[in-house]
Amino acid sequence: MKIEATKKLYPMALCITENSHGIVATNELGQKIQIDLDAINAEAIRLQAEYDNKQYQRDRAAEYPAVIDQLDMLFHGGYDAWKTAIQAVKDKHPKGTA
Repeated sequence: MKIEATKKLYPMALCITENSHGIVATNELGQKIQIDLDAINAEAIRLQAEYDNKQYQRDRAAEYPAVIDQLDMLFHGGYDAWKTAIQAVKDKHPKGTA
């Protein structure tokens, strides 16, 4: 997550690597960019929390029926049948449970 945090905080960085000494970022001229490791660590924590808080979205996406199946459900069972199927997935993976 530190590489992503560095990209977010230092958009001018063309090359970002992480090694045993920390994060190294260079610009388009190959010049080393002075970076703030504390800011990168804080941003990495924020990005991880943001990712974790959206786990329900990833869980739902994996369980929703395929679009073609949803269309078939609408055709054969109507809106109420479709809504019931979708709501079951939403209930299984509610927002904000991470």
